Amino acid sequence: MSGISPFSNYKQQPQQPPLILVVDDDKSVRVFLRKAMEKEGYRVVEVNDGKQCLDAYETIKPDIVLLDAVMPVMDGFTCCKHLFQIAKNNLKSAVETFDTDSTLNNTVIPMWDYTPILMITCLDDEESVDRAFDAGATDYVTKPIHWPVLRHRLRGLLKQAQVYKQLEATNQALDHLAYVDGLTELANRRRFDHYLNTQWINLVQKESPLSMILGDIDFFKFYNDRYGHPAGDICLQKVGAVLSLKVQKHQDLVARYGGEEFAVIMPYTPASGAVHVAELIQAGIKDLQIVHDRSVVSQYVTLSMGVATVVPTWESSPLDLIVQADKALYQAKTAGRDRFVSSSVLL
Repeated sequence: MSGISPFSNYKQQPQQPPLILVVDDDKSVRVFLRKAMEKEGYRVVEVNDGKQCLDAYETIKPDIVLLDAVMPVMDGFTCCKHLFQIAKNNLKSAVETFDTDSTLNNTVIPMWDYTPILMITCLDDEESVDRAFDAGATDYVTKPIHWPVLRHRLRGLLKQAQVYKQLEATNQALDHLAYVDGLTELANRRRFDHYLNTQWINLVQKESPLSMILGDIDFFKFYNDRYGHPAGDICLQKVGAVLSLKVQKHQDLVARYGGEEFAVIMPYTPASGAVHVAELIQAGIKDLQIVHDRSVVSQYVTLSMGVATVVPTWESSPLDLIVQADKALYQAKTAGRDRFVSSSVLL
């Protein structure tokens, strides 16, 4: 078998039967397993050696791998180690990118990329069994294959894998509740604090700037009194959406800071860049033209903002940046609202 294109039609689709990857250099074994498993309703992809297994695994994402131990090109023990390393690398990558997704759609660190590996081999000595499990195998059966036993092993491993997937889904739902504001779908205060602290440490080491915008909807209490809290909720959602649209989604974080207050954390952003974002936000809020006839400064909803930029150091703290942005916000309010004030400080 050459290339990877033959596997392209086997990618897992919703509601599809489990997909089994069979890896064995003995064609008669592969044919036997294919026929037996297809009768059980499973989908099957078969390859000849460990190298082909790795290529197929990355493409089709099987539910289970049935892996022979003794094969040419790459034996099953070596292949199993590589599969285990792929799972570890996927988890490491997820952890490393945890703090870079401002949309919060993918910030949940996934559980271990769990794909059971069932090693099938004629080797039944204690050393080979230990070697298989040390390489990352989930289970181990010997040849000649006794199908009734293998069938029950497969069912058990599939149920186990399903439990992992259900746990992952539950974990994602809980983390979503923990880090996302339920009304605006922005980051909540807990997520804001965590991201700010993480970026502070990161930027101290790189001696790069960190900017923040604190924004407050002008006369929002009067808006709620005039139009009602349901309308106020919609207003908050629309304002939050504007902020999300105007930032750099790959690194900036938009959060609901509290009540009618919003915050934007902008790593690697100098003062000029932060001011530019504030200008875009201000223009975006004006474009909404949300009527606010109780406002003193405009017939529409407006936003006051404080912009601050620092270069983090070990001698300072994230609180210094928050205080600076809050002071700038206060200045924007006392100067008449519906504006932003920028303050850059080298701490």
